[in-house]
Amino acid sequence: MQFPINLNLAGRPVLLVGGGRIALRKAQQLLQCGADLTVLAPEIVNDFLDMGVTLIQRRYRTGDVQGFRLVITATGDVAVDQEIFDECESLGIWVNSADDPERCTFTLPAVHRQGSVMVTVSTGGASPALSSYLRAWIADLIGPEYADIAAELAARRADVHSRGASTEDIDWRPIIEDVLVTHGVTR
Repeated sequence: MQFPINLNLAGRPVLLVGGGRIALRKAQQLLQCGADLTVLAPEIVNDFLDMGVTLIQRRYRTGDVQGFRLVITATGDVAVDQEIFDECESLGIWVNSADDPERCTFTLPAVHRQGSVMVTVSTGGASPALSSYLRAWIADLIGPEYADIAAELAARRADVHSRGASTEDIDWRPIIEDVLVTHGVTR
C-alpha cells in the first residue's frame, strides 16, 4: 500500500546524482519545490550551468549522501544506483532511483501544477511512461483558470476561519461548483 504525500523540500538539502536529460527534468521539479539542490555527475548537460544549483563534476563516492535529506539518482548505471541505495538505506535517507523501483524508498508521481493546484499521477513505479501520459492528458483539462479558482476558494476558507468557524462541516461541493461556473468552467 502506498501513501501519497507531499514533501516540504523548501531549503532542505537534496542530492541529485546524474547530469543528463532525465536528471535535468528531476532537477527542475526539485527546484520548483524549493530544494537546496546539489547535482553530482562526471558529465553535466549545459542546462545545469544556469540553474542556481551546486554542481560537483565527478563520479559518486561513498559518503557523498551524508548531510542530505533526500537523494535522487538518474545515472543509468545500476551498480552506482545500488551503491547509493544501499548507503542511503543504512543512513536512513530517502532515495529514489529514476526508472528503477527496486532501488527506491519512494516513487515520484508525474506532476501538473497550475498555481497552487497540483495534480499528481502515479503507477507506483510500474510505468512512469503511463504516469507522464496521464499527466499530459490531465494538464489539458486543468487550465490556468484553476489557479484563480484555488485562490478564490482559499479566500472563502480564510473568511470562515476568521469568523472562528471550522471548515470541516461545510459541504464544499456546491461552493466549488459555483466558483467553477463563475470562472467559466463546466464539467
